[in-house]
Parts: sequence; C-alpha cells; structure tokens
Amino acid sequence: MSQETFFAQQEDCFSSFHNYLQHIGKLQRLQARNLQDNLHRRQADSLQALAECSAQPPGAADWTDYLTDFNQRTLLFWDTLRQRADNTLHHRQAGYPILLKFDHELLLDGRDLPAPVNYSLLRILPGPNQMTDVSLPPVIVIDPRGGHGAGIGGFKEESEIGESLRAGHPTYFISFSHSSEPGQTLSDIALAQARFIELVTERHAQAGKPVLIGNCQAGWALMGLAALRPELPGLLVVVGAPLSYWAGVNGRNPMRYAGGLLGGAWMTRLGSDLGNGRFDGTWLVNNFEILDPSHALWSKYYELFSSIDSEAPRFLDFERWWGSPNLFNSEEIETIVDELFIGNRLTGGQGTLTDLRQIEAPVVVFCSYGDNITPPQQALNWIADLYPSDLALHSSGRTIIYLKHASAGHLGIFVSGQVARREHRQLIGAIDAIKALPPGLFELIIDDVPHPDGGTQAYKVHFESRRIADIVAEDDGCDDEREFELVNRVSAINSTFYDWTVRPWLSRAINEPTAEQLRQNHPFHLQRLAWSSLNPAFWWLSGTAELVRHQRHPVRHDNPLLAWQDFVSGCVENTLDTWRDLRDAGQELAFHMFYGGLSTLAGGQQASAAEKFVSERERALLERLYEALPLGGAREAAIRILLLLARASGRLDKVMLESIVKDYRRRASADPHIPDVASLREITRQQNLLVFAYPEESLQTLPELLPEAAERRRILAEVMDIEPVWQRSDGPLSTLWRRLFEVLELPPADFARLPLEEPEASAAPAPAEASAATPAVAPESALPAPEPKVRPAAEAAAVPASRQEALIEPAPAVVPEIPAGAPEPEAVEPAAAPVKAEPAAAEAPAEAAPAEATPKPHIRIRANTVIAEPAEAQPTAAAAPIAAEASPAPLEAAPASAEASPAPVEAAPASAEASPAPAQSAPAPKTAKPRQPRRPRKPTSTKPGNK
Repeated sequence: MSQETFFAQQEDCFSSFHNYLQHIGKLQRLQARNLQDNLHRRQADSLQALAECSAQPPGAADWTDYLTDFNQRTLLFWDTLRQRADNTLHHRQAGYPILLKFDHELLLDGRDLPAPVNYSLLRILPGPNQMTDVSLPPVIVIDPRGGHGAGIGGFKEESEIGESLRAGHPTYFISFSHSSEPGQTLSDIALAQARFIELVTERHAQAGKPVLIGNCQAGWALMGLAALRPELPGLLVVVGAPLSYWAGVNGRNPMRYAGGLLGGAWMTRLGSDLGNGRFDGTWLVNNFEILDPSHALWSKYYELFSSIDSEAPRFLDFERWWGSPNLFNSEEIETIVDELFIGNRLTGGQGTLTDLRQIEAPVVVFCSYGDNITPPQQALNWIADLYPSDLALHSSGRTIIYLKHASAGHLGIFVSGQVARREHRQLIGAIDAIKALPPGLFELIIDDVPHPDGGTQAYKVHFESRRIADIVAEDDGCDDEREFELVNRVSAINSTFYDWTVRPWLSRAINEPTAEQLRQNHPFHLQRLAWSSLNPAFWWLSGTAELVRHQRHPVRHDNPLLAWQDFVSGCVENTLDTWRDLRDAGQELAFHMFYGGLSTLAGGQQASAAEKFVSERERALLERLYEALPLGGAREAAIRILLLLARASGRLDKVMLESIVKDYRRRASADPHIPDVASLREITRQQNLLVFAYPEESLQTLPELLPEAAERRRILAEVMDIEPVWQRSDGPLSTLWRRLFEVLELPPADFARLPLEEPEASAAPAPAEASAATPAVAPESALPAPEPKVRPAAEAAAVPASRQEALIEPAPAVVPEIPAGAPEPEAVEPAAAPVKAEPAAAEAPAEAAPAEATPKPHIRIRANTVIAEPAEAQPTAAAAPIAAEASPAPLEAAPASAEASPAPVEAAPASAEASPAPAQSAPAPKTAKPRQPRRPRKPTSTKPGNK
C-alpha cells in the first residue's frame, strides 16, 4: 500500500466518523425539539381543560347525579368486558369463522386445490335493496393476513365491501381460515389467489378484468402476484401496504427500528419453534398495541366507559375480530420477515424477489400520515426505487395514482366508516376515470363540496400530475439505508447461529399441547379471558348489569363533573403518550448509534436502489420519440391536443375522464372501425410520451397530423366539447388555445381571442431575454414557410422559455406558459407537398440581424434542461435557400426559439423554425428548388442532473 493510499483511507475513515457524530447530534436535537413541542402542547391542552373545569364548580345535586351514573357505568363497563371474553371463547369454539356483515357463498375452497392453502373465494350477495350491474367490472377484496383475524374488509356495513355493493359492482372476497395448511408457503398462496382471480374473470368475461383491492399484507402480496401474472388485474388498489420497508422519516416512524433492536429475524424462528412449527399472530397484534400504549391501555376503554350506552356494540364487534389472531407456518413468517421487512427485497434490496415494473394495470396506493405501521414513505418510495426519473416512468407506460389521508391510523384506513364513505366510495366511483388516465404519476384529490342545505356531504374527485421528486421530497434522504443493510447482515448471522445452536433441540422439545398452552397463556389473551363467565368471581355481574340497564339514570351532559372526568382522562393519556415519545426517541437513538457506528467501522456503503435506466437507453428513446413527432392522423392529433390541454390545466377532472370513456363506448358500439381499448391505450401512451418529452414540438407538428382544414376544425370542435372548463380566456390554457388556432391556421374561438387593446402596441420589440432563454429544438417539418408578421408587444412580452424546463423531467403539473404570438401562415398545404420559395426579404423587419452570423445549432439534451451550443457558422449562400423554406436560423448570441415566430426588430434572436431571412441578407432566388428543411441534430446526451 502506498503512502498516498494509506492517508486517503485514513482521511475517509475520519470523515465517516465525523459524519456519524454529526448525524447523532442532529438526531438528538430533532428528538429534543419534538419532545419539547409535544410536552408544551399537552401542557397547554391540560391547562385549558383545567381552566374550563374550574369555571363552574359542581353542586351537591351534581355530585349525586354523577356518582349514581358513575356506578352504573362502571357495572355496565365490567359487563361489556365480560361479554368480550365470552364472545372470544364462543368464537374459538366455533372454529374461528369469518366475521362478515354480508351474506356470502363459498365458490372455491383453497384446501381443495393441488397445493392446499387456508384461503377461500367468497361471493358477496347483495342486500335486499341493492342491484348488481353485470356490465361493471367485478371487485375482489383480499383480506390481509397480518396476525389478526379474518374479515377486516367487511365486518361492518360501511367498508370496502359495502361501498362496492353500493356502487353495483359484482363483489368477491378472498379470505382465510385461522390456521395455515401443513406445508403451506407464500408461493402456494399466490397460485391459489391467481386461480381465484381467474375464476372471477371467467364468470364476468364481458365486464373486463377485475378490480383487486389488497389491504396491508394483502397489498404487497397482490403487487407481487400482479408482477408475476400481469394479465390478471384490470386495476390494483393497495391500501396501507408497506412496499419499501427501509423508508421512513427520523423522529416519526419508530416501527422500522424494531427488527434491528431485536437482532434481526431470529425471534420469528424462536416463536415458530415455541408454537410447534406455527407462529402465533398474537405477537404481531401485541406489537401493534405497544406502538400506541395510551390507546391500547386507556383511551379505547375510556371511550367505552364514557359512552357505555351507545359504544358497547361497536366495541364488541371490533374486539371479536381483533382478539382472535391467526397462525402462520414457520416457512411463511420467516420468508416475510427475512425477505421483506428486514431484507427489503421486494423493490430496493439486493436480489429482488419480483420486478414490480412488470405490472401492467394502473396502481392506486392509499396511505395516511397518521399510519405508524405503514407511513407514506414505505407506501410510496418503491416508485422512486423502480423509476429513477419521470421519463423512465412515462416510457414504461405505467400509471400510478396515490391518495393520502391526513390523520387516519393504520386500522382506520380499513375499518373507519368515515374513511369508507369518503375515500373508498370515491375510489370505487372513479374506476373508469382511473383507467382512462395516461401513463405517469398522479395524485387523487377529493374535494369536499359543501351542501347548501346542510344535507349529505358531497365530494368531487380530480387528478393532479406529480413528479418522482414529489415522492422523494416526503423522505429525509436515503443515507440511513446503509444501516438497515447492516441490520440485514446482522440478522442473517444471528439467524444462522440460532439455526445451528437452538433450533435443533427446541423444535424437538415442543409438542402441540405445549404449544397450545403457551398460546393461551399469552398476556394478550389472559387479560381478556379473566373477565369471562368462567371466572367464579363474576357470577353476579350479568344479572346485576341487566338490572342496571332497566334502572338506568344517565347524568346530564352539562354536569360539571363530566368535564373533570375528561380532564383526568386527558392527563392519563398525556402521561402515557409522553412515555411513548421518550421510549421511541431512545430506541431510535440507540439504533442509529449502534448500526451507524458499525457502518462507520465497516465502511458500509449506501444500499443500492433498483436498477437505473442507463443514459444510452434514454438517448435512444428520445431519438425514437423525435422521429415519431410527425407521425399519425386525426386520432393521434386529438389525443395529443387533449394531453397538451391537460398539462396546461394541471389537473384532470373525474367527470371529464368519464365522459371520454362514455363517448368512446358509444362510438365503438356504432362504428366497428373504432380501435379497441388496447390500441387506444397504446396511442395514448405514445402521445403522452411525446407531449412529456417534446411539448413544444408536439404542438408545432400538429399540422402534419391534420393536413386538411376541415379535419382540423372537426378535431378542435370535438376537443372543446369534451371539457368546456378548459375553454378559458386567461392563464396558460388561453395561451395554449391561441397557439393551437395559430398553428392549425384556424380563426380563434371567442374565448381565445386577445383583448382589443393589445394590437395597438404591435410595433414594440420583444425582450431579448425571453428569446435568449428558449432552447433551440425544432421539430422535423415539411410545412411551407409562413410569411412573417410583426407580433404585438403584449404577446411578445409574454413569451417565456418554451422548453427551459425539463425535457426529460419537466414539471408535469403545469405546462410552462406557451408563447401567444406565433405567426399565422398565409397558406395551408399538406405537409409533404413542396412549395416554391418566395424571396425571404419581402416582409422581413427593417433592422434584423444579418444572415452571415447564422450558425447551425448543436443540440445537447440533459436530464433537466436543453442547452443549445452554437456550431461553426455556415456560409450565407447555403443558408439563404433554406431560410426561405422554414429552416432553423439561430443567432450566435442566444439559443433559438422552437416556435414558429418571425424575427423581431432590432436584432432579437431569430426563430429556430419558420424564420424568414433578415432584410440585409441576400434574397433567395425565385427559381430556387425548394429543399427539405434541415433537421436539428438529434439528442446526444441524457446524463441526469446536468444543466
């Protein structure tokens, strides 16, 4: 080792250690600030509640009424706990049947398949007043098997199943029994679920592919199945499903540190051996409760106690499901923990299990900021792992939509009635609109529409385009992922050590009676069963509670002692929350100190993300797209115009998308020549990619797709009928409409006309900086050169850089404002027809720049911008005939514009397309044979991040 290499390694070591100390210090400051803010907030709430309690002291009658009510509520509360315990015992004796509020029939039992599994396919029967529309695609809700019992998707009326039935969809449910079949694996489950989906598809062959909804664990399993069998789903909806397991934000997501603090996955092996080869899901349910001790130990019981007359039925229904965890085979749970939660091999780890890029159906991800099990980062970061750039996502043809809730917890996004009425109802109602979306990333936004009479709350749905950067911005970086890579390595070491030293003798020492006794003696079960009727200490409770119900004397709601009761409950809850915050902060700090230190000593590198799209592939794609700009006909032009308008609008309305779908179905039924859905989707994908990568050129080449004036008028009329809201007289939409009418050489509609006072300033020159910022990329065009006109100053001043923003990753939500002052050609002819050139100086501005300074542009395309580099100047004699045929003629001083604008007065930069030769240059001979316009050089570089 040379001396230079030695000192370089020492410097890297000291730098890593310095970064480690900085990270720990930053984390400590963050945790201290969070603890202080939470403590101050809780203290302020407590003081405010105390002041309200002190404002009205209770009297003797208040004390009498309150104590009577308190004693009665206490007895009824105890009796409800007794009923919960008895329900658990009855549920166990009945064999843990599925808990559904809907009538159903068994279609296929997974135990009858060649590889038996404990899953079944159920058909949900509609209610007495519900009608099923067989033309709608079937909806299949897949029950999550995450430790708790079966039926989360439909154990209450307001649920995913209930909303599907309400919308008229044929509805099915894939559920599971309490215990796995012997030898059952995740692969067997995937095969069984694929067979279930095939059966539903066969039953509804005319309605299209089914809509698949996967909750939590069923979400990531469904994504893996869709990657292996992309032909099965018509639409994927994953709700609260972790897909990027190492992601999270410091100070807010403590669950992701549990595996590292416990030493990895060896604990799952221990639990499986203690269960005689079956892992008890009670441990997973108990871990969930530990995350929020104030709710598990106090809040949910206080809510029951304070509203005992109305809350008991809801409490008992939920606890029957929550208190009956299921069992996993050791092979299942070990694969889940090793490969997913610790290995992160679904998307981001080494040796990924499946390639989620193979999914063809649109994917909808529903997550919540209040979810401490699956935060938005774990639900969405897989998108950035698989698609490192917006171009990669658009070119793949995939459509991904996400919906975020502000506060719902992990269980709330499945079982909350309010979430079902708002989010799930709107999701199911927007199925057609989602399928009509072009490829890309979108956020589904639900707008609350106030009812004027205070009646039923109404909602409106629209979609807004998003970027990969919007996903990455939710995270605080991937620097800590190398620590999770070390957790994976430590877990493998500990698991191997356990397999060698403990498993051989422990697995032989445990039999089934011993394992069952251990399961029943878990504290989670004991604290419930202690209240059952089997306990002789409560022989009197049932009869006394029934007597109290008949003699109930509830306290008045304005009793001052109720406020004191809420104050005491709030103090207990705040105390438990503060203890939880201290515990989580300590665990997070311990994790980063230990594994961060190991990473520093071991020289750990950041975990590699999914395979990147190489620059050569992107460059080749851009070249193919450039060649495809002038290709197509009326159908392609209509779709391209709609996509251009959608970019300018920044949003796509659900009603508008549904009207497009209905119009297509109407036309397809009447005209057999209308392309099928697959062909139309491919056209939309291609045009969307063109508009995304070349927005200006997509606009300029529209005349080549619509050579006839009558066809242009018809297409624009159809576009205007589709979405009247887009017909605006201001903003980017108005500018784009004017450009459309000018490029297509049609008289503008009334809403697209400029104000009357603008033409008065027509002689004013355009500012130089606007053109100087415009990249020089001209589309291939065979159109004749338009006669030049002087643009009004009001229009010229509004010209921004048409493509200064990203070519590969442009802002997808709002299109950069398109210049309004494009010239109007004097004549319209088909693109391929040659036209005789006229003298270029006939109507040129009097003081335009000389043509001798005209270079040929050299195009360099980057990931985030386009830079025009002037090449060596070409001879004037060669440039003159080309200028008369609408060839690019940029100046040395600034990149040329990609729009078809004339050269402004006083040496403003010339247009890169359809620019006439300046007045002082030699005019082109009238007898010159017209030549094809010179095409700009094709893209040469797509290095991401360069500007």
